[in-house]
Amino acid sequence: MDKRLERILPRVQKPARYTGGEFNQIIKDKTKVDIRLAFCFPDTYEIGMSNLGMSILYHTMNSLDFVWCERAFAPWGDMYEEMKKAGIPLYALESGDSLKDFDILAFSIGYEMAYTTVLDMLDMAGVPLRREDRKELLPLVFAGGSAAVNAEPIADFMDLFVIGEGEEMNNELLTLFRQAKLEGWSKEDFLLKAAGIQGVYVPSLYDITYKPDGTVESIRPKAGAPEKVTKRIVIDLDSSPFPTNPIVPSTEVVHDRVNLELFRGCVRGCRFCQAGHIYRPIRAKKPETLIKQGIETLKNTGHQDVTLLSLSTSDYRPLEQLCDGLLEYCESRSIGLSLPSLRADNFSMELMEKLQKVRKSGLTFAVEGGSQRLRDAINKNVTEEDLLNTCAIAFAGGWNSVKLYYMLGLPTETDEDIVGISEMANQVLHCWRENAKNKNRGVKITISTSCFIPKPHSPFQWEEQISKEEYLRRVNLLRSSITARNVTYNWHDAETSVIEAALSRGDRRMSSVIEEVWRKGGRLEAWSDYFSYERWEEAFNKCGLDMSFYASRERSVDELLPWDMIDVGVRKAHLVHEREQCYASKLSPDCRKQCSACGAARLMKGGKCDG
Repeated sequence: MDKRLERILPRVQKPARYTGGEFNQIIKDKTKVDIRLAFCFPDTYEIGMSNLGMSILYHTMNSLDFVWCERAFAPWGDMYEEMKKAGIPLYALESGDSLKDFDILAFSIGYEMAYTTVLDMLDMAGVPLRREDRKELLPLVFAGGSAAVNAEPIADFMDLFVIGEGEEMNNELLTLFRQAKLEGWSKEDFLLKAAGIQGVYVPSLYDITYKPDGTVESIRPKAGAPEKVTKRIVIDLDSSPFPTNPIVPSTEVVHDRVNLELFRGCVRGCRFCQAGHIYRPIRAKKPETLIKQGIETLKNTGHQDVTLLSLSTSDYRPLEQLCDGLLEYCESRSIGLSLPSLRADNFSMELMEKLQKVRKSGLTFAVEGGSQRLRDAINKNVTEEDLLNTCAIAFAGGWNSVKLYYMLGLPTETDEDIVGISEMANQVLHCWRENAKNKNRGVKITISTSCFIPKPHSPFQWEEQISKEEYLRRVNLLRSSITARNVTYNWHDAETSVIEAALSRGDRRMSSVIEEVWRKGGRLEAWSDYFSYERWEEAFNKCGLDMSFYASRERSVDELLPWDMIDVGVRKAHLVHEREQCYASKLSPDCRKQCSACGAARLMKGGKCDG
């Protein structure tokens, strides 16, 4: 360890974030690999080490004998200041080597508010921020993750983006990069060849022009670049790599447990949900695969909890079979089993009894809208009866804590819908009084609201976002309508949501704003400790851009959108149809009842998904 690190680590919070040396980390001889890759997560250690995608890709890239993939995370403020004072550059945890010594810096970006931290990590590594200032092949800087489905706001900083799932795509890219490095290709030659790999988007190969009103006029690919970059998917999840020997963090992290991914995609089609559309088509793992992977991972890590992950866990068809298989191993060892992303319309007593065999956790349901009309408009196929029936089962089974999540500002929302949230909470309270197993313990009902954010590649990508002032008005309306003492109301701040909306639908001109925010001290903006709305306002003004143009403006369905060169599989005509269904307050059937012909199945070899 660097002697300077030894001196400063006693002065910072959670020093184990910065030391490496964890159980199951991968160490290679750097003199025997052709490529050294720093896998960078633009947030703190405990967030990045909870990310299942990062764990999977860390192992798939290290499966190549010519690659050593190491990890780097953003330091918290105290460590950041100490590193600056001591002149310590950002380094990789496995080797302790500075990131400037690496061939590739690869960023995993799942949240737009991480953009300034990406720039901060590049700066701490001593790497030029803008791709135009990195003329040589080395270092290559690229990014992936769900935020990459609109890569434009940070396109000026990245050499390329990987769109979709990286288990196979990343290794194809690294194989090509190895050839380029060994044969002495120029960066331009490599990028042109890389653009031929499905899922690779090279922003320098596209010319963007704008109309006088600020909207996009044209997106023109240069010779050799595809007109549309189609995302990559893993077709067979059962045979795809899954690390059953993941790194065991050396300090507490957010999700300190075994994470098992049941399936990708979602059968529901909620119209506000970007993830439910960009992760299509639906592909599920077999329960036998999951049971085997879960038990192996528990044995290899010593974790005492297992979480079953997906966008809608209770929609996994063989869920009870899976729970039975895992509990056979877990119950006698006091290992907990938890199922987030449950739905109020398919929660059963049998499932609940399985969940409480080891330990009981609170129940959380995303209801989203305060009236049936609004839930139909957003295609959230959950009724008040569904929710109350589920709560009755839970309360009768001994549960006494329920969390209900909603959005404010959804298209077509009215004040009546907002008041309906408090009325539903009162109904849940009444349900507890009628069904509770033990009324002496009391009940805790928590309502949480966030501000609706229109996201690319969703049916609501054209919608306006309400202003922060209007969001706060709706928050206060809901607050004043909640009278029961057993009901707690929490709400997310509006200012972060406005910035996120602007970044989500931004174009390449946004890069100047992001850089200006970073130069004024912006980093770790996903954390309220560091976020400054005023800093973003000042940056937009200085760069001559209008925040409301990106966040609050309703788009025409005929407008060329900044991300229209990216094809996530779902047809734009399908998104338009779903938007029209919203304004008619009409439900669309879920994928298992009737195929919506969204287009994503064409990414499968057989042209059919698991929906």
